[in-house]
Amino acid sequence: MEVHDHYGQTELGMPIGYPHHPRLRCSITPGAMGVALPGWEMTVLRGDEDVPVESGQTGRLAVVVAGSAFMTFSAYAGIPDCDRFRCGGKYFVTGDVASIDADGIIRFAARDDDVIIMAGYRIGPFDVESTLLRHPDVVECAVIAAPDAVRGEVVEAFVVPTPGVVGTDELIGELQRWVKTHYAAHAYPRRIHFVDRLPKTPSGKIQRAELRARRREDLNANGGAR
Repeated sequence: MEVHDHYGQTELGMPIGYPHHPRLRCSITPGAMGVALPGWEMTVLRGDEDVPVESGQTGRLAVVVAGSAFMTFSAYAGIPDCDRFRCGGKYFVTGDVASIDADGIIRFAARDDDVIIMAGYRIGPFDVESTLLRHPDVVECAVIAAPDAVRGEVVEAFVVPTPGVVGTDELIGELQRWVKTHYAAHAYPRRIHFVDRLPKTPSGKIQRAELRARRREDLNANGGAR
């Protein structure tokens, strides 16, 4: 069965996806959310400025309000001046990080507050998680930012091993090398924690914020020891 991924928010409905209608169908790119659906115009803004990035670059995913006929959301109740509307209401930033290539294919990278900034590198946990999940000994994982005295933040991973697999130091080294080889040398998890399960919301979303809070508590309790 062909899977048509999509992307939506409570404020927006569904602005991105892979259309089923024959006149709108396009080739499905594995791991991508799809294209801007009819009635929507999406863009990606720089991380430090409300200016669109070049094609293929990662930044803040935003709705181009004037080009989106289905954009009916205008404000949160009790918050008339929402800072998610930028440039005098020209853009609505979704709070997610993504990229849009020359063919209009949109790829999710991370929630904006989940992005890991390590020694100047911006690392999206989704990319590291996707790489780890391709390893046969990993059934589920979550990647977070953990405090680090030297780099500011470092990449850490919580891994649920495949049934029957024991989490050992040897497996930690293997998974670190796996990320270096199959994704990026600088983005490998500096520490890997093996767990039986990951904290999730009722809808099944991994609660990275809870994992971050748990690690901060552990580090504080041990005087910053790793």
